[in-house]
Amino acid sequence: MTGDQQSLALLLFGVFVAATLGITTWAGRRRHGSPEEFYAGGRLFSPMENGFALAGDYLSAASFLGISGLIALFGYDGVLYCVGFFVAWLVVLLLVAELVRNCGRFTLADVLAARMRERPVRIAAGVSSVTVCVLYLVAQMVGAGSLVALLIGETGGRARAWTVIGVGTLMVVFVALGGMRATTWIQIVKAVLLMGGAITLTTLVLVRFRGDLDALLSTAAHNSGHGVDFLAPGLTYGGGWSARLDFVSLGLALVLGTAGLPHILSRFCTVPTARAARRSVIWSIGLIGGFYLMTMVLGFGAAAVLGSDAVRASHTAGNTAVPLLALDLGGGAGSTGGTVLFAVVAAIAFAAILAVVAGITLASSASVAHDLYGSLSRRAGRTPRGEVVVARIAAVGIGTAAIGLGLLADDLNVAFLVGLAFAAAASANLPVLLYSLFWRRFTARGAVWSVYGGLLPAVVLVVLSPVVSGGPDAIFSGVDFHLFPLQNPGLVSVPLGFLAGWLGTVTSPAPADVPGHAAQHAETEVRALTGAGAA
Repeated sequence: MTGDQQSLALLLFGVFVAATLGITTWAGRRRHGSPEEFYAGGRLFSPMENGFALAGDYLSAASFLGISGLIALFGYDGVLYCVGFFVAWLVVLLLVAELVRNCGRFTLADVLAARMRERPVRIAAGVSSVTVCVLYLVAQMVGAGSLVALLIGETGGRARAWTVIGVGTLMVVFVALGGMRATTWIQIVKAVLLMGGAITLTTLVLVRFRGDLDALLSTAAHNSGHGVDFLAPGLTYGGGWSARLDFVSLGLALVLGTAGLPHILSRFCTVPTARAARRSVIWSIGLIGGFYLMTMVLGFGAAAVLGSDAVRASHTAGNTAVPLLALDLGGGAGSTGGTVLFAVVAAIAFAAILAVVAGITLASSASVAHDLYGSLSRRAGRTPRGEVVVARIAAVGIGTAAIGLGLLADDLNVAFLVGLAFAAAASANLPVLLYSLFWRRFTARGAVWSVYGGLLPAVVLVVLSPVVSGGPDAIFSGVDFHLFPLQNPGLVSVPLGFLAGWLGTVTSPAPADVPGHAAQHAETEVRALTGAGAA
């Protein structure tokens, strides 16, 4: 882009950032400093508002940038991410949405503590939630670095590093000042912008090929360099037994992980009733399903219009495919139309990143303040307002950790990074949540063992996987200490989470010998199914 066009792009980009800061300031003035206001927005959002916010929370940089890039590079195998991310919402709708709203207050630990000893369970759930959130934040940081560096015309590592630092700073400001109310409205605006941008680009791609999907796919296959293999499974997950097991592991993590994501679970506590929570999920399923259909068109459109080599040349993992596609569809690199469309799409993608990182940071800071601080501090010296202050301080610490890890993982695909976070959520959070809601005999020991029995293997296996070392695309490419052959640990860590929960329970004292066990389970069951006594 020329200097004037780049200035126009940066101006449009800056307008959005200023608008989000305005929303944060407006919402921050309305806060009252109570945990319910900071964590749950006063539980005043309607099902439609919360449904849009759920979609905004879920449709991250992995959806808009990462998946489209994977489809542009690997064709059919990239589409598998769309299927896994969408099918996961059926698990959320059928198993957890209403029950979590009835049993929970602000966090996952509230659901577990409803029927078990609070301190050990809260600490375990808090540690797990923070770990999953930080892994998820890393993906957003990487997407932001790729996007803004491309926008300013500097694709080097230094430019991306400063972008990651800037995004981390903004997300801390959003959470610390506005809490759940500001975060929700940013997510609603982001969802509307993201759907509008996806509809516009999808329409332009279809117009380019005159509505002929067969021509679109044929051209994409031709320009990919892989021919008809581009439209068949196997480019990524067909090389051997380890690649096929990696595919199964990824699918397991994606389908089960959503129901264990802390920032998704906390969303169900922002509506007044369980019925509203279920209707929120229905709204979000419609939005998310439509978006992923358009993502497929954008991914194949990028391969057809730009070619897979051009996408890979801009970013090795394909994270910049959609902005480059927008630039071409608008008229090319030297046109005003291309510059404007590129800037608008970049701003929308940045909106996706900011909204998601705000939601994740809020959920993780809530876990630190409400679960960890609340369990480890003395009750006599703890106040609701003090807890909110701790949450704001925690947002700064978590943002700093995410920035550091984001700088290390700069060259990895954001959809792939999100897959790792989903694996940790499916391994540590989902087993303990399902056991707590549906297994009468489940005990506090089982809960603690389930969380750590899924979380620790997931983290250790990632560290020992080819993602971290042992290959040219690894985080530490110069060394090799990988012992685990798969890139995603879900195939091993998810069963271990369920097994550890079962083993901890059967080795606990008999439920009849634990004071209040039967009564606590009965009370939780009634509350989960009817909403009686819900917060």
